[in-house]
Amino acid sequence: METRLVVSSSPHLKTPESIQSVMTDVLLALFPAAIAGVVFFGWMGLLTMVLCMVSAMVTEAVILRQKNIFGDGSAAVTGLLLAMTLPPAPPWWLTVIGGVVAIVIGKQVFGGIGNNIFNPALVARAILMVSWAGHMTGWLSPVDLVSTATPLPLAARGVSTSFLSLFIGTVPGCIGETSAFALLLGAAWLFYKGHICWRIPGGYIGVVFLMGMFFGGMGSLATMVSVGLFHVLAGGVMLGALYMATDWVSSPVTPRGKLIFGIGCGIITMLVRLYGMYPEGVTFAILLMNAVTPLIDRATLPRKFGEVTK
Repeated sequence: METRLVVSSSPHLKTPESIQSVMTDVLLALFPAAIAGVVFFGWMGLLTMVLCMVSAMVTEAVILRQKNIFGDGSAAVTGLLLAMTLPPAPPWWLTVIGGVVAIVIGKQVFGGIGNNIFNPALVARAILMVSWAGHMTGWLSPVDLVSTATPLPLAARGVSTSFLSLFIGTVPGCIGETSAFALLLGAAWLFYKGHICWRIPGGYIGVVFLMGMFFGGMGSLATMVSVGLFHVLAGGVMLGALYMATDWVSSPVTPRGKLIFGIGCGIITMLVRLYGMYPEGVTFAILLMNAVTPLIDRATLPRKFGEVTK
């Protein structure tokens, strides 16, 4: 503590970590999912990731008038996260528009890094989904790259998907959401570095599992557990819970607030999945909870010692 306490004007507690070092850690954590996306979807998945990252970094460099397009690394993270939520082979112009929208509308319009209310990558995905839904639902099966449906719509038709395929990632879906193993491997690095805690992903995944068990279809205990586990592994829950909902800027700062935030994301996701018109609800769940983050923080602020009640 002696080396961290600085007696001067605030801030008094300092850390050797910088924004760039944290963003580099997030890029490292996303590396396994990115590799899995290239393995399963080939050069099209790689091209989508490159275009999203480059367009996001160039846009931010132009707005901030800086020559180093990598900057603090936050634009690269935003671009890669956006690519993780896109189909394997969208039109090239769609990825470029997504990267620009993520930075301009999702981030810089609020004042830049640290000021954005919503997760920039999800803002871009939501706008792309509303504007070009046809291009945003062009799913390909891994390796053979044949057009097909994702596990969630298939489950609604009574077609099951093996848990091994869902865990490894050999299923149709967005570039970075199919492999639960790759996502967990990267998240382990973020947990180790202390960049995320268990509350948001734990609350999110726990609620999805329980609601999947009790509202996804009654039956034997084994069947209910299977349905709950399916909802955790299928779609974007793992990606959203571990990498999107845990965004420092757009999520609560208090411990209780983080848990409430994660639980809220899980509830909204499952309400959309079970009763909504979309098969997936991760994007809208996180964005809606981003909107109430200030209220959650205000309601869960710790009590001050010695405070006098009015």
